[in-house]
Amino acid sequence: MELREYLRIVHRGWLIIVLATLAGIGAAATFSLLQTPQYEAETRVYVSTDSASTVAELGQGTSYTQQIVESFVEVTTTPRVLQPVIDDLGLEQTPAEMAETIAVSAGPNTVLMEITASDENPMLAAEIANLVTENLIGVVGEITPSSTGDASSVSVEVLQEAVAPESPVSPRVPLNLVLGLLAGLSLGVGVVMLREVLDTRIRGEHDISTVTEAPVLGGIVYDSQAQKRPLVVQVDPKSPRAESFRTLRTNLQFLEVGESRRSFVFTSSIQGEGKSTTVANTAITMQEAGQRVLVIDADLRRPRIANYFGLEGAVGLTNVLIGKVDLADVVQYWGPHDLAVLPAGDIPPNPSELLGSPSMDALLRFVEDQFDVVLIAAPPLLPVTDAAVLATRATGAIVVVAAGKTHRQQLKGAVTSLENVGAKLFGVIPTMLPTKGPDAYGYGRYGHAYTYEEDRKA
Repeated sequence: MELREYLRIVHRGWLIIVLATLAGIGAAATFSLLQTPQYEAETRVYVSTDSASTVAELGQGTSYTQQIVESFVEVTTTPRVLQPVIDDLGLEQTPAEMAETIAVSAGPNTVLMEITASDENPMLAAEIANLVTENLIGVVGEITPSSTGDASSVSVEVLQEAVAPESPVSPRVPLNLVLGLLAGLSLGVGVVMLREVLDTRIRGEHDISTVTEAPVLGGIVYDSQAQKRPLVVQVDPKSPRAESFRTLRTNLQFLEVGESRRSFVFTSSIQGEGKSTTVANTAITMQEAGQRVLVIDADLRRPRIANYFGLEGAVGLTNVLIGKVDLADVVQYWGPHDLAVLPAGDIPPNPSELLGSPSMDALLRFVEDQFDVVLIAAPPLLPVTDAAVLATRATGAIVVVAAGKTHRQQLKGAVTSLENVGAKLFGVIPTMLPTKGPDAYGYGRYGHAYTYEEDRKA
């Protein structure tokens, strides 16, 4: 993916990233507060051997001393050194437990040793470090006698005594907070990236472009009151959603310009993506613009157009196709501009066969001559073949996609269904688009303001 793709994903999941980052910082702060402060006090000693008379002996003595220092690192944390410290300070711990609080180090090719003691009490940490060093010197004198037996051949001198530290070495609050921030940020970004991989739902125009090259003809913004007011163009003509339909109307006018046949099948991948409300509102805006529009409810399984317009839907398309009634007798007119509506009629047992019959083909040819544009509401493509059959007889198909609901593989399956029958796909209409965020549809707010200004000037 390109950088802008990562930025888009991060923008889409910014809230998760922020919450995860804050959680990481909160966890680090809690961890730091629950920790008991620890102080460290350090002594530094110099280890030497008996003086050498020649350069060769001096080199041998230095190597020997370095080896001795490495051994003294292990000797320092033995009970022989630590037990007297425990006894002198009256501590209630074992040499093994004290050894865990003592750190002894010696750098490579050096004869210096650093003895560090840690404790909750800074004064006690300094006392422990100094006593451990003092006891080590005594033990060294006992275990490394000289060849004459008079004194030790190895001497340990204190270069730096331990003093009580002023500030604790842990918890390191700034460091913990930085680590918590980085951990939370990494977790948040990881979750967002994982969600992007696992969540295949279409959320905007970008996701549509990854499935099909068909253009986006216009987007319909989300409206929480959509179910209560399906004909939003009539009920709330100044709303962003109503303006979305006007934008869609404008874009549809450029489809098949100059062609005598202009009939479009509106379908979707699955049920509930808003194709019926899209057909109804788009038809109203076209009729308001002076076009002669016919709406056909060809969803012979779950017809809704008649209910949206408040019309009688018992007799309609199916009755015309079987020759029971004439088209002129069942077409109903709605609204101040007399929008023509052909309801579905009786629900037949064989919808696909009826929609694919010569009668349906003849009906389409007739109404295409009588109206400027024919909008056909059809069932979804994946469950049934009705829409695919209709699309081959109409000028083409338009697929409605519900943002946040339809998955990419479902849209791809719908597009493939149309391709398999040779139907023309004019474009895609995403519905339920958010008005904020990286997938927001930009026409809503601008369209609302533009309409308001236009009305005020009039």
